[in-house]
Amino acid sequence: MTAALTRAGAEPTRWPAVAAVVASGVVAALQVGKGAIALPALRAEFGLGLEAAGWIMSVFALLGVVGGIPAGAAVARFGDRRLLALGLAALALGSLAGSIAGSFPTLLATRVLEGLGFLLVVVAAPALLQRIVAGPDRDLAFGIWSAFMPAGMAIALLLGAALAGWRPFWAANAVLAAIFALLVLVAVRARERARDNPSWRETGRDAVLTATSRGPLLLAAAFGLYSLLYFTLASFLPVLLMDRMGVAVATAGVLSAVAVGANVLGNLAAGLLLGRGAARWALIATAVLVMAASGIAIFALPLPPTVVLLLCVLFSGVGGLLPATVLGAAGLVAPKPGLAPMTLGLTMQGNNLGQVIGPVVVGGVVDAAGWPAAAIPVAIAGALALAVAVALRP
Repeated sequence: MTAALTRAGAEPTRWPAVAAVVASGVVAALQVGKGAIALPALRAEFGLGLEAAGWIMSVFALLGVVGGIPAGAAVARFGDRRLLALGLAALALGSLAGSIAGSFPTLLATRVLEGLGFLLVVVAAPALLQRIVAGPDRDLAFGIWSAFMPAGMAIALLLGAALAGWRPFWAANAVLAAIFALLVLVAVRARERARDNPSWRETGRDAVLTATSRGPLLLAAAFGLYSLLYFTLASFLPVLLMDRMGVAVATAGVLSAVAVGANVLGNLAAGLLLGRGAARWALIATAVLVMAASGIAIFALPLPPTVVLLLCVLFSGVGGLLPATVLGAAGLVAPKPGLAPMTLGLTMQGNNLGQVIGPVVVGGVVDAAGWPAAAIPVAIAGALALAVAVALRP
């Protein structure tokens, strides 16, 4: 991996602004988690199979597959703070419209709007952190930031299971996203130094350079395979626990939140380990090996329910080492200074590709051959991710 391109900032880290940015990410992740906990209710209301229901989760990622680099270019051109607030506003509008959707196609359309907002948030927020966090604090800040997804999903699983119906939860999320759109504008300062915007031709050249550079491509592949593994389990975890353990939806939500929440600890641990000099490729390899082995056991072996839950916690917790490791490396492998947002965009494209493939493929496999068949895509993804980790060695 190339040497760091970033350096310590001239100003100290603005931790209140960091908190607002991370909290905005958690709000965005709530929109993913609410889909997971609402799957049983949505399947019952709209008469959906697992494969069709998987699109409730995957539509976010489908937008990210094609929109990661364009979103990064937009952030670089129009400003990280502005695009973060705009993304939260889109989440608010989409969630509000979804709360009154009368059909599954209409609900999917509102999820598209939410997905656009989510994409802007997850690309603009880390780019903003690159600007407001001093160099010595960067690994810790990105360790905290990368926990936004499991934290938001865990909160959604807990709260969604406690509410009466999915529609009030959609409406509540709309209000929350609108509040944080305003909070970001208040808590985070705009760029202090104006700069000339690059021409569209220069932006296009930068996008091609980013998309064809080895470092960004490897980061995108690592995050994509991680997401395939993670969302293969996380998307259907409440349904899996209800089928395997025979628990009610509220209990499944709590147990799922425990498993998903363990991912937060992995993300924070990665930030601390990186600060102590741990090799990024080794953390990635450890994460994918544990995820693949435990995932295969969860799906393929006839284990007692308690063991299944413990393996889910292990899968999620150790897997959390990867996001912080990958996201914190975007500024290190960007092909030239100033292209960290585009590198983050490409990385998120990989992440979203994994989210598209995981729930839809596994949902189809489970519909066709039962839960044990899900071990096959898990094993394939694990082997590929280990090869990418080795390729990331210095």
